[in-house]
Amino acid sequence: MKTIAITDPAEIEDIIRKCPYCMVGITDLQGNPYVIPMNFAYRDGVIYLHSGPDGGKLEMVKQHPQVCITFCEGHELVYMHRQVACSYSMKSRSVMCRGNVRFIEEMDEKRNILDLVMRHYVDYEFKYSEPAVRNVKIWEVKVEKMTCKSFGLRPSEL
Repeated sequence: MKTIAITDPAEIEDIIRKCPYCMVGITDLQGNPYVIPMNFAYRDGVIYLHSGPDGGKLEMVKQHPQVCITFCEGHELVYMHRQVACSYSMKSRSVMCRGNVRFIEEMDEKRNILDLVMRHYVDYEFKYSEPAVRNVKIWEVKVEKMTCKSFGLRPSEL
């Protein structure tokens, strides 16, 4: 099985848009890895996340704003030889992004980002109460580095 790099921006964005969530890797207060699934929106090289107004992960990100965000789609078990265990692989495509979290505080900007997040999941409009917008934490991650790969390809698929 082969792994190939994907560099076409349209294909990379297609993978991201197909994902119902992303995995966000942060560093905990003791310097250990901490990975959580989060809902998201993606636009123009920026990933937007949201969370409650306080809690452990916010303390972690405030201390260590560098994050790694992974998107993965298309999980299919494949093999070269049915009876050879080491010839099995998982056919999928993934995007890995690195950047720093910046929190968005301006109310109208928060509403616009919440609209982006909701559009990723549903196709209708929302209204937000002042307390809801005030109490949501919006994370903005400008992608500084992005890599994308396709895994588990048979030689005939290259």
